[in-house]
Amino acid sequence: MADFRETSRFQAVDLSSAVGNESGNENESGNGNGSEQVRAARGSDTFAGTDCAGSSAPPSPTLMDYKLRKFFVLRPGTFDQALADIKAQISQEDDGALQSTWLLAEVDHWNNEKERIVLICEKSLLICKYDFMVLTYQSCRRVPLNYIDKVYYGEFTFPERSMTSRRDGKGVRLHWDKLREASFVSRWNPWSEEIPYTTFAEHPAMNATERFTSLCKLENFKTELATAVQKAYQLDPVPGRANGALVLDHPLTIDAYVGVMSMINNQNRLGYSLARGSVGF
Repeated sequence: MADFRETSRFQAVDLSSAVGNESGNENESGNGNGSEQVRAARGSDTFAGTDCAGSSAPPSPTLMDYKLRKFFVLRPGTFDQALADIKAQISQEDDGALQSTWLLAEVDHWNNEKERIVLICEKSLLICKYDFMVLTYQSCRRVPLNYIDKVYYGEFTFPERSMTSRRDGKGVRLHWDKLREASFVSRWNPWSEEIPYTTFAEHPAMNATERFTSLCKLENFKTELATAVQKAYQLDPVPGRANGALVLDHPLTIDAYVGVMSMINNQNRLGYSLARGSVGF
């Protein structure tokens, strides 16, 4: 961004006329007032030049800066507006008080990323879908904290014969129904919502600002979630789950074999509210 300044701070000084006045004043009065005027003029000119040269230009944006600008969630006021809209969906009876808020990427069982706002409440975990482009709340999935029985944190792994693209970094997976396994049909349905677990990864905008770093830090989310789950078990224990959730460092296996859909989705960030350029003629 250009560095704009008021024009009144930069005044031209005619040193030649000042020098002429110096000699004339010295000849007429002999008191050296003209010399003092010249020195003052030269001093002000030197100060102005230093002010111009000494001002440092803002650093040039990097390629990563340009990429992050495409995320609508990073635009001023957008995330705060989303929180205000989502907080209106919180039920004090079913969810309790809000404990913490997170911006994460949900990874489904077919390895597709989806942008999500995750709220840890006193009694439940809210996984919310929000359209940051038009600032519209879309849906929210509620998971009771006292039904979460496993919280895993670790690297992503894939079957040996899987053709899907590998995923770097770590994730957090939470299971909430140890008595039920996903059916064969559910596992092979990319849109199935009957999978009794979900997986989270860090949002791509994690390093945009300090605020978003704290909102997207996955390890901190895992710690906060484990603490909230243990408290929920103490407040409202469920038969057969009295010992609380099992929290482990464990690899996260994604049973996806044909990864054409996830490759197209993840490479183009189709699961995010993203500026994708303009189309015109």
